[in-house]
Amino acid sequence: MSNNSDLEVIRAHYRASDRGDLVGMLAPLAADVAWTEMAGFPYAGTYIGPEAVRDNVFGRLAAEWDGYTATVDEVVGAGDGIVVGIGTYSGVYRATGTKMTARFVHIWRLENGEVRRFEQFTDTAAVRAAMS
Repeated sequence: MSNNSDLEVIRAHYRASDRGDLVGMLAPLAADVAWTEMAGFPYAGTYIGPEAVRDNVFGRLAAEWDGYTATVDEVVGAGDGIVVGIGTYSGVYRATGTKMTARFVHIWRLENGEVRRFEQFTDTAAVRAAMS
């Protein structure tokens, strides 16, 4: 099972997200983190490093959505430094004024208390429907 410190690192990331604290959200990411947004998601791709994640994911979400949130229902240790976050995205796409709600699963892989890899799974159709 993942140790409690790995769980706490990810819980702290989600708490920072709830506060709108971008610095806190990026804090646990390793310098060479590989952050993957799911194929079909509007920001799909793998971004290397915290700055790339900031610019290509969080920056775009902040610029294009009102009230975009990732509400986490559960954070579970899966073993060997793997932590799973389960929850719901919501927000209103500014260009269309359409509200979106989509379930997500995040897979976090940590080493020595740092996030080395992240992978997102979500209902990409729900997100894209709000954008069109």
